[in-house]
Amino acid sequence: MGAFIGEIIALSMMALALGMDAFSVALGMGLLRLRLRQMVYIGLTIGLFHILMPLAGMTVGRLLSREFGSVATYAGGALLLWLGGQMIIASFRRDDGSPLFPRGVGLLFFAFSVSLDSFSVGLSLGIFGARTMVAILLFGLFSMVLTWVGLFVGRHFQQWLGSYSEALGGSILLAFGLKLLFL
Repeated sequence: MGAFIGEIIALSMMALALGMDAFSVALGMGLLRLRLRQMVYIGLTIGLFHILMPLAGMTVGRLLSREFGSVATYAGGALLLWLGGQMIIASFRRDDGSPLFPRGVGLLFFAFSVSLDSFSVGLSLGIFGARTMVAILLFGLFSMVLTWVGLFVGRHFQQWLGSYSEALGGSILLAFGLKLLFL
């Protein structure tokens, strides 16, 4: 039971880290003064993508794990380190261009782009052997809620948190990458 709770906590922290990317982008999108209905739809779409992308990654990761064993675990840790580093670097290089309007194809592109890193994390988790259903539900829930929070906060406070939240998410992924490599 203790191992299960530990895994829930670790997966929740990863879900928070992945959701920070959606949160930071949603902050900027909140400036568009979207209607409540649009905000709900955006959050649901991003949550769905944060379920589908890590599920695909976990499936591929499990296949790699069976074929390559412990080498795949190190590859998963290195992937988390790389992804966390990329998130931190991106948080300092953010340009303030106008965001893509979150409707139709624009929304699908937006949801895909902010959930792409969850495919990589799912790949690492598949290699590590995490519980699939728990992981994807947490990833979807956290990203959906963080997107809604980002949209509402962005609507009221503009972009003063954006890069800091993405840097925090990158730091969490770096920590988990180090854990996979050295523990």
